[in-house]
Amino acid sequence: MSDLLPQLLQQLFNGLSLGAIYALIAIGYTMVYGIIGMINFAHGDIYMIGAYVGLVTLSAVGTQSGLPIWFIIALMLVVAVVITGLYGFAVEQVAYKPLRGSPRLVALISAIGMSIFLQNWVALGQGARDMAVPALLPGAFTFNLGEGFDVYIPYARVLIIVVAVALMIALTLYIKHSRMGRASRACAQDMHMANLLGIDTNRVISFTFILGAMLAAVGGVLIALAVGKLNPFIGFIAGIKAFTAAVLGGIGSIPGAMLGGVVLGVAETFAAAYISSEYKDIVAFGLLVLILLFRPTGLLGKPEVEKV
Repeated sequence: MSDLLPQLLQQLFNGLSLGAIYALIAIGYTMVYGIIGMINFAHGDIYMIGAYVGLVTLSAVGTQSGLPIWFIIALMLVVAVVITGLYGFAVEQVAYKPLRGSPRLVALISAIGMSIFLQNWVALGQGARDMAVPALLPGAFTFNLGEGFDVYIPYARVLIIVVAVALMIALTLYIKHSRMGRASRACAQDMHMANLLGIDTNRVISFTFILGAMLAAVGGVLIALAVGKLNPFIGFIAGIKAFTAAVLGGIGSIPGAMLGGVVLGVAETFAAAYISSEYKDIVAFGLLVLILLFRPTGLLGKPEVEKV
């Protein structure tokens, strides 16, 4: 057996785990756009804040506390989700709600300003240098595919995929069957009519920002555990990549955000492995350009029907 198959499987798994993170962040972009038609460019920094909250929680508990590893990780996720949800609500109230009736460009500039503010807020509080995150899940599953050919699947990246899949299934069921989920779908269809029918659209919009922030926080904590370091500026590039994934899958479509994240993660990982790590961003954004040229609505997006 040549070493092509083991390397292919290794990179495929790495790409799936990276794509799962992109998908968790991209869902926030696509939900906000689907309901109010605006892009929250501060969303990547919410992801970064989630990672920092997880690290602060870990530092407070301590790795030598004697608590089970699964309990410490669960505590990091819970605290990050709660705190980051509050940040998501604050961003909506400060940067979006006062500008809801303004031209979209005004809200876009406000979101960019909020992004810069959050970056510097964390940099002033935690420092702008890289910070190490202890490896709570060292080790990996090892699959031997022949003499000298092994595939390593780190436990931390397995956790990313398992948690991301579980959250996406739960989100899909929640949006489909819950009262708030039905209200969100109604607002996405026609905000004005939903308001006339008695739906509290302000509450739905705030809920969307909070839910998107919570999902991004989970991604931030999990990728920090997998990579082992973070800084206040990781949110910018991750946010741009996740926005690319949302557009790739079809902005406004939750399944599209999931698919776009996976496709982008796999494409980026394969480009780094088989071409050069310097070309991974070129391949990722080149893929976006091709999709928009031949399918402007994205992979799962639907053409927007203009009401007259």
